[in-house]
Amino acid sequence: MAEFIRSEILGTTFETTSRYANLQPVGLGTAGIVCSAYDLISEQAVAVKKMMKPFDSTAIAKRTYREVKLLKHLRHDNLINMSDIFISPLEDVYLVTELLGTDLHRLLSAKPLEGKFVQYFTYQILRGLKYIHSAGVIHRDLKPGNILINENCDLKICDFGLARLQEPQMTGYVSTRYYRAPEIMLTWQRYGKKVDMWSVGCIVAEMLLGRPLFPGTDHINQFYLITELLGNPPDEVIERITTKNTRRMMQSLQKFKPKPLREVFPAADDEAINLLEKLLVFDPDQRYSAEQGLKHPYMAPYHDPMDEPVATEKFDWSFNDAELPKETWKIMIYSEVLDFFQMGTLPNDTQPIDQTQPQFQLPTDLFPDIDLQELPATIDPTTFAQMDFFADGQLPV
Repeated sequence: MAEFIRSEILGTTFETTSRYANLQPVGLGTAGIVCSAYDLISEQAVAVKKMMKPFDSTAIAKRTYREVKLLKHLRHDNLINMSDIFISPLEDVYLVTELLGTDLHRLLSAKPLEGKFVQYFTYQILRGLKYIHSAGVIHRDLKPGNILINENCDLKICDFGLARLQEPQMTGYVSTRYYRAPEIMLTWQRYGKKVDMWSVGCIVAEMLLGRPLFPGTDHINQFYLITELLGNPPDEVIERITTKNTRRMMQSLQKFKPKPLREVFPAADDEAINLLEKLLVFDPDQRYSAEQGLKHPYMAPYHDPMDEPVATEKFDWSFNDAELPKETWKIMIYSEVLDFFQMGTLPNDTQPIDQTQPQFQLPTDLFPDIDLQELPATIDPTTFAQMDFFADGQLPV
């Protein structure tokens, strides 16, 4: 069994294996605390995320399972990649990933971006999204704070806690307001991967502008700012609104004509403005996809169709509609952790797991009534009905 070392960080207990040293807090959110650390085996700096109270409720346990499973499956140069995962004696889940120096939000808060950086970052975001969407996954929470960057200008998308598949009906309250697609605010019961593309448009605009494009103070003000710039939504968009109150509100809005984006971005390249015009579109059916964005002339200096991979297989969402008790999600999370160390190689032909790392063992004292040796490496949630386990980085100048 791996040795765990306990320390107090930002008022919470961190329990990490002896593999990680020199923990320093770098981020705090509702879902967890992130520390930088030194990996004594790989001899590299890493990020260690403690997921807060991962088994506190059924909803949180399911979200934890989803994020762990997604990080195992999604492997791409422009996505944050998981190198280790463990569950501590206090039953907290820890995810270990690459450590990048800063995020786009901090970068934009510190200094304006030159056009060449805007272009290169946009390319990497689109490249990562092409892969994510090809796996049947929608990120749903793209924003500058979820886009990590290092000193070499390498960019990686992170935080898949809200990621979902495209499905007939989806919950409406997702993503940070400034980057939220109109179809989410208009309470459509069905939306898809194009919600991420609206977020890309808002992020590109913010990189060009140096501030958020639509900094709404609330839901209504957010939509007012959008219509003030883009004009009122076309009738075919309003007809898709599923709630009468929202449709009535939309029909009562002040009438706006679209403004030329050149007035808002006087110093931007013509091609950058044209790409924004393809992304900031009310109708998601008319909005650019990630693949279309990569083919846009603005991306020509970097676009290489032979080096913009897609997922080799779709992500398995069979668990998504399962209504299971939190104890069951807990067992499934343990199964995913165990499977991570038994795979030998990671999904999509990535590098083999470092076999010199401490061997993971399930803490048998947590489940005295279960023979963990008989637990399958991966668990199909549909089988539980028949089972009786539980009735500031700097860019180069």
